Amino acid sequence: MKKIKFIILYLLLATVLAATAISAAAWYWVEQPVDLAADRIDYVIEPGSRPRTIALTMNKAGIDINADAFVVLARLTGLDKQLQAGAYEAIQGDGPRVLLERMANGDMTQTRLTLLEGWTYKRIRQALQEDPKVGQTLEGVTDEELLQRLGATASSTEGIFYPDTYVFAPRTSDFDILRRAYQAQQELLERLWSERDPDLPLKTPYEALILASIVEKETGHTSDRGKVAGVFVNRLRIGMPLQTDPTVIYGMGDAYQGRIRKKDLTADTPWNTYTRNGLPPTPIASPGRASILATLHPEEHKFLYFVSRGDGTSEFSPNLAAHNRAVAKYILGRRN
Repeated sequence: MKKIKFIILYLLLATVLAATAISAAAWYWVEQPVDLAADRIDYVIEPGSRPRTIALTMNKAGIDINADAFVVLARLTGLDKQLQAGAYEAIQGDGPRVLLERMANGDMTQTRLTLLEGWTYKRIRQALQEDPKVGQTLEGVTDEELLQRLGATASSTEGIFYPDTYVFAPRTSDFDILRRAYQAQQELLERLWSERDPDLPLKTPYEALILASIVEKETGHTSDRGKVAGVFVNRLRIGMPLQTDPTVIYGMGDAYQGRIRKKDLTADTPWNTYTRNGLPPTPIASPGRASILATLHPEEHKFLYFVSRGDGTSEFSPNLAAHNRAVAKYILGRRN
């Protein structure tokens, strides 16, 4: 009888020790950092993914995690029902528990892309294409098709995307980022247009966007922005050609190689404001908020000309004679 009791006691003790050992091993596995193929690894969990599918996705990305153990851990903790789709990041030192809780909490990774004031649509597309974390979906999509998908009434993709820093999850599509930028520009333009100065020689918000894009490209110094806008507004009011080099350069397209010549000023294009009066048919770049504000609230003055001083600021003149003197001083004199 004593022998039987001893055997039972021994078996119970062995079971307890085994259970303890298993628990210790399990705890060690849960907290032990997983092996990663790199210091940081990005991976994406698709909607509807179950724990095993998630583990396999992590394995494929370079995260060495045991799929069976991950499934058990997810179920025992009750987090298997809370796992959220999205973009995540595994970092050296992360254990299975940390990775699991991160996905259950929806602690997703985000990245940034900055679209700068004065960028053309071509440059914006280039930035999107060069960012490895942006999903590429617009290859082969024409500008007309893009405008249709955006629901835009503009005839051109130029200038309609708001320059800003956009935070997004990796693999967000290029179209989704452009849609956000388009909506931001439309909302800003609509709000600022409703607060514009009275009697501006601008008939529509789109005309304001066109002029703002010119102001954006012509302004080298923040304090001059309102004054530059005032020059163009003064010219529009009296029917004087805008005569601004950035529009000529835009109309030249790839033919522009960093230098504008006299023959370029006389070569007619829809954007040549030396050969054509009024505004060009489209913006020439993406204007920021400050340039739109300056266009809708231009500084009131009598200046019709301005020329760069070479330090980022401009010299303003009320007539051609004064302008020619400024050109002689700041442009011709600088060449001597």
